[in-house]
Amino acid sequence: MKAPETLQQAIVYFSDPERAFEYAKMLRWPDGKISCPRCGSEKNSFIKTRRLWFCYGCQKQFTLKVGTIFEDSALGLDKWMTAFWMLVNCKNGVSSHELGRSLGITQKSAWFMLQRIRLVLQNKSLVKLGGPGSEVEVDETFIGGKARFMHKSKRLKSKVRENNWGKAIVMGMLERDGMVSTRMIPDRSKNALRDAITDVIDQGSVIYADELTAYPFAIGDDYAHKVVNHLEKYVDGAVHVQGMENFWSLLKRELTGTYISVEPFHLFRYVDEQAFRYNTRKDESGNKIKDAARFAEALSRVLGKRLTYSELTGKSDSPHHLATGTGKTEVPF
Repeated sequence: MKAPETLQQAIVYFSDPERAFEYAKMLRWPDGKISCPRCGSEKNSFIKTRRLWFCYGCQKQFTLKVGTIFEDSALGLDKWMTAFWMLVNCKNGVSSHELGRSLGITQKSAWFMLQRIRLVLQNKSLVKLGGPGSEVEVDETFIGGKARFMHKSKRLKSKVRENNWGKAIVMGMLERDGMVSTRMIPDRSKNALRDAITDVIDQGSVIYADELTAYPFAIGDDYAHKVVNHLEKYVDGAVHVQGMENFWSLLKRELTGTYISVEPFHLFRYVDEQAFRYNTRKDESGNKIKDAARFAEALSRVLGKRLTYSELTGKSDSPHHLATGTGKTEVPF
């Protein structure tokens, strides 16, 4: 049976445990050399009846899931594959309630699944934008409840305390005809903007931004800076941030239409999810990327990423709960 190209074909294809196992094994070890995730030894024997390997180096057994986001999950690969396909290919995402109903699992399990998949979709260390002569759009947006719907007392407190109506701030950087990179920032000060820009954009790039007064101080002399004043116009020749505005519209449609209410602590995960779909919409030649290729790209990143429930919910830092993981949860900033 050929590899799936649609969701219906994917459900049928991965319903066979053997096919799902072989597909995942091919993506994890594309060269066909099975190595132990603990000691790295390639000397092992495969136990077919249990679909696991015995390593002669460390004298321990290991499965396909060890060392990936699937580790310690009781759910089969058929459910994981379907969840991957739905999340990376549904333009507005998929809620945990909908995924739970579709897979026949609880909403809590579906939510944990989706958060682990979003960890895979993060691309922060790989995305570097711009360079000499390249054009990069920079913009920021506020995510949160509308101030006009708040009670007057809460609205005034949020305004005085945080000066942003209690909303989270997301900064986006989009290379023309290229990729987008996003960051959660604590405020719109020159220091916060500078850290994000220098971390993502190569020197020598031409940066297009709006009239925010902090940008000239944040960008400095390492970049060419051009401004469009939104009080007068939105496009001034090649100077505009309409590409970032397009991304913000996609992000907010996802947040308000599918996920409804997102905890600020987890917001960066949902932003990374939308950024992955945006960055995999076309290849380097400008051709549209098909769902199967986007799915394979996401699934190829599962190795070396682990997220426990205690880390995800912050219990690993709580003195009242024993931590089950060894790492630390990534924070927005």
